[in-house]
Amino acid sequence: MYRILVVEDDNELRNLFMKVLSKNGYKPFGASDGEEAVQIIKGDYIDLIISDIMMPNMDGYDLIKKLREMGSSIPVLIITAKDGFRDMQQGFMTGADDYMVKPVNVNEMVLRVGALLRRAQVLSERKQTIGGLTLEYDSMTVIYGNSRDILPQKEFLLLYKLVSYPNRIFTRRQLMDDIWGVDSETEDRTVDVHINRLRDRFRDNPDFEIVTVRGLGYKAVRK
Repeated sequence: MYRILVVEDDNELRNLFMKVLSKNGYKPFGASDGEEAVQIIKGDYIDLIISDIMMPNMDGYDLIKKLREMGSSIPVLIITAKDGFRDMQQGFMTGADDYMVKPVNVNEMVLRVGALLRRAQVLSERKQTIGGLTLEYDSMTVIYGNSRDILPQKEFLLLYKLVSYPNRIFTRRQLMDDIWGVDSETEDRTVDVHINRLRDRFRDNPDFEIVTVRGLGYKAVRK
């Protein structure tokens, strides 16, 4: 499921976009300004961003600049009331991938989101690599040398999450919410069980290890 971050300070409009995206098979996240968006991007895997321009604290232009300075190539679709050519020009020159003027047709928005994802080859090449190990998201497959292993879904998603952000600590609650869902009644201890299974599987892997940070959670560390 592709993860879309909607950055919009108008709560009603943000919720509308998120609802439409959810109905079309995407997993939406919301942020009210650029600063909040940056924090979400640092902590979560995001496939595409839909952003307004005029927002408090950090506007859309500065958000895109910040992303590109961070080395992020996440596709960005600007949706804004600023309809002048120079506004559009500034958006593209800053690093935006597409531009729509409010009010927008939400069905067209969904089409543009799909086109941007295809253009970025996100649909076919969602991979993470650490050393000689490659994780293919869409097939839940781990590739190492000539070996290809399909992992159980939850184990793969846990490993993919950790490997996507080497050295970043994730609490059990964060991992539970992201992989099992916020409304899940599964106990946090389930994370420990799956982490132990992953450690058993990759005990001899020379590229990384999963480290327990006492009192906090887990992180993947390059060897």
